[in-house]
Amino acid sequence: MNTFTIIFLIALVISYGIQFWLSNRQKSFVIDNRAAVPDAFKDTVGLDAHQKAADYTVEKEKLGEIDSIIGVIFLLILTLGGGISLSFKLWSSFGLSPMMTDLGAVFTIFFIMTVFEIPTSLYQTFVIEEKYGFNKSDMKQFFKDQVLSLGLVIAIGMPVMATILWVMDSIGSLWWLVAWAILMGFSLLMSWLFPTVIAPIFNKFTPMEEGSLKERIQGLLSRCGFNSDGIFIMDGSKRSGHGNAYFTGMGKNKRIVFFDTLVESLEDEELEAVLAHELGHFKRKHTIKMLAASSVMTLLSFAILGWLINQDWFFSGLGVDTHSNAAALLLFMMVSPVFTIFMQPISAFFQRKFEFEADTFAAENAKATKLISGLVKLYEENANTLTPDPLYSAFHYSHPPAAIRIAHLESQM
Repeated sequence: MNTFTIIFLIALVISYGIQFWLSNRQKSFVIDNRAAVPDAFKDTVGLDAHQKAADYTVEKEKLGEIDSIIGVIFLLILTLGGGISLSFKLWSSFGLSPMMTDLGAVFTIFFIMTVFEIPTSLYQTFVIEEKYGFNKSDMKQFFKDQVLSLGLVIAIGMPVMATILWVMDSIGSLWWLVAWAILMGFSLLMSWLFPTVIAPIFNKFTPMEEGSLKERIQGLLSRCGFNSDGIFIMDGSKRSGHGNAYFTGMGKNKRIVFFDTLVESLEDEELEAVLAHELGHFKRKHTIKMLAASSVMTLLSFAILGWLINQDWFFSGLGVDTHSNAAALLLFMMVSPVFTIFMQPISAFFQRKFEFEADTFAAENAKATKLISGLVKLYEENANTLTPDPLYSAFHYSHPPAAIRIAHLESQM
């Protein structure tokens, strides 16, 4: 144990202490406002639906707290408890090349982390989601998704990890700049490939049938100057009753995607307005802005790691006696969230700002009244609480709370 160990433990207590405090505020605030529908929604949302959303929110928060406790314990076991060191020692005993030893140790840690997350995911899916009528999946589908995700990590993630480790071992003191460029290039490639290669592994995408809805959407796309590779319906209902819409991809490889549950829930004009909101993110260049911010933060992170990798106290302070580039990268990925919790509300603030801008764009290119009615239906059908705690939402919410968002849209009418 050294000074950095104490700093890490203090940061861990502060980080998770803030999260538990906010979670308790959220639960208390939602419960306190459970008895009556907020005035802004009295004519559109029933009391039963409001109380269902409150109960659903509270149960998810309780599970989140348990998940956080497990996460803290697991993090301490892997770091100060010697788990990471044990993994590297185990793989070193096999007499493999340094690269294979590092990849094997890193993969082992990620695999164990994935396995530890399965119980809470199972409870979330087959207890909470089932209780509130959202789960449409079964055990076969659940574990198929787990296997597919692990397969993608092996097929795509491990080669990228190997490339970055090679750069760290071979390039010299400026390895972090080259590694950043590689990671950003990979991220752009994945964004381009996601609609046609990655997403179809998990879901079926069917081109939208000809008809009034497609004509309305194509008219919106024409007005907004948006070219896409097609309009698709995704079979989201095979896993969940929640609805959503999004556009994905880059360049000419862009797709507009509606969950089948969303198409069944909303009227044509409401779907048009929801899509106009999503197009607002594109037209206001929010995706590019978020990508630029992410690139800067990633570059800064690699630069910090480039300094930490030569500091003995960084390894020993976190219970790792294997001073390797792979161990440093793994440690940094695991403990950096503890020190960057203050970034979360800043990121959430800008994301909410972007949501307001996208809503304004939607009100200019579709009917604000239809976006409002569509959002209210989604709040009700997805059991999103209408009464979140202000501090909790400021810290965690990427979208404005329902009442504030609706009020903003009404001001655009």
